[in-house]
Amino acid sequence: MTTHYDDSNIFAKILRGELPCHRVYEDDQTLAFMDIMPVAVGHVLVIPKYPAVELSDLPLQYAQAVIATAQKVMKAQRQVLQTQGITQVQINHPEAGQSVLHYHMHLVPAHFSDIAKHEAKHESVSANPDELAQLAAQLSEAIN
Repeated sequence: MTTHYDDSNIFAKILRGELPCHRVYEDDQTLAFMDIMPVAVGHVLVIPKYPAVELSDLPLQYAQAVIATAQKVMKAQRQVLQTQGITQVQINHPEAGQSVLHYHMHLVPAHFSDIAKHEAKHESVSANPDELAQLAAQLSEAIN
């Protein structure tokens, strides 16, 4: 059983231009942007421009587009952040820990042990907006 899509969620508002984000990449089906409460430096979210709560709600063409965008972002993360380790996380349904009910993929450039011992849990500490903007620009440039 999937959860009903609520178009007042934060990612829907970002897609409509009602809330700002630090864009890394955008095309007609996806948007990649900096997580404002990152688990590690360079944490990027990739979302489809489709109102799906979880993977089971997402049409295949959008799932493919999310993967294609994730591949571009990962290459840029490796180039800009000089790391090979990128943890990819995608959580389905609030019961499993999904906090924003719009399908999204996390791309976290770090070794898993760094994430595991990270003192702050995801969504507990906001990043410096200027640093996010600078990193978003670097990643975007690396993609282009």
